[in-house]
Amino acid sequence: MTKLWLLSIIGFVCLVAFTVISHHYNQDKISELGSTESLNKPARIVSLAPNLTEILFALGLDEKIVAVSNDSGYPPDVAEKNKVGTFWQPNTEAIIASRPDSVITLWFEQQKAVADSLKRLRFKVLTLKIEKIEELFTAIEKIGSATGCKHRADKLVKNISKQLNDLQLKYGSNGKVKVLWVVQAKPLRVAGRNTFVNEMIELAGGENAIGPTISQYPQIGTEEILTCGAEAIIQSAMGKANIDKQQQAAEVFWSKWTNLPAVKNNRIYVVNPDIVRLGPRLPQGVEMIARYLHTDTPAQKHDAAQSIR
Repeated sequence: MTKLWLLSIIGFVCLVAFTVISHHYNQDKISELGSTESLNKPARIVSLAPNLTEILFALGLDEKIVAVSNDSGYPPDVAEKNKVGTFWQPNTEAIIASRPDSVITLWFEQQKAVADSLKRLRFKVLTLKIEKIEELFTAIEKIGSATGCKHRADKLVKNISKQLNDLQLKYGSNGKVKVLWVVQAKPLRVAGRNTFVNEMIELAGGENAIGPTISQYPQIGTEEILTCGAEAIIQSAMGKANIDKQQQAAEVFWSKWTNLPAVKNNRIYVVNPDIVRLGPRLPQGVEMIARYLHTDTPAQKHDAAQSIR
């Protein structure tokens, strides 16, 4: 009986010792990695949007990315990654075939449907809403927490925020240039004020030529064009190919509105769509827009155009 009692005491002491040692080991690991979530950080990540891909690369997670959306084109190393459908039409089968332990998606109908299907199949999915600059910062922080690199995410957010503040200080005191931002030519659709494009315009020292609208990206007609008084027209290219030809087509399209200051002064610019992306390169995009708005000579305008492309 005494031996049995002694063995029980020894077993209990061993159990307590094991628990204490394990606790201290885990605390050390938690301290080393930054959070408890880091202990389960994903090793195989799929990104379903170009800006999400850029964020993951900026956080140093490139080796853990196993697949991306077809339209993810930056940084150049992304070309080596497997593709799983487009931004608007993700391929669920291709995503599953990538054997991810984490899929990162955006919050809109087409991707939400894919995310719901993946969740039903027990895949871990992180869905993010990124429609404004502040939401970009929140998304970076959430990705950092979910992937075990919270410190790097915080640093990235601070860096982007500082660059944007510096740009606002640099260009905010300049005269406001009225900008018409065209997202689609036929039918003519522009960026309204409740958009991140509007945020970029204001950071670059501009003012949206379109007043308050119900729609974020309203369709406009001749009356709105004639009364908006746009001093510069910036048009997102339809893809990155043949931007020079798209520039020529835009100049022909707008030539009919000869009384519009932007047309009269030849301030029509077709830009690479990558610069209007809510991602780590946002400050570069704002600065390049500012070069369009605050250049006067033809040579300066040419240099600005080349830098954006």
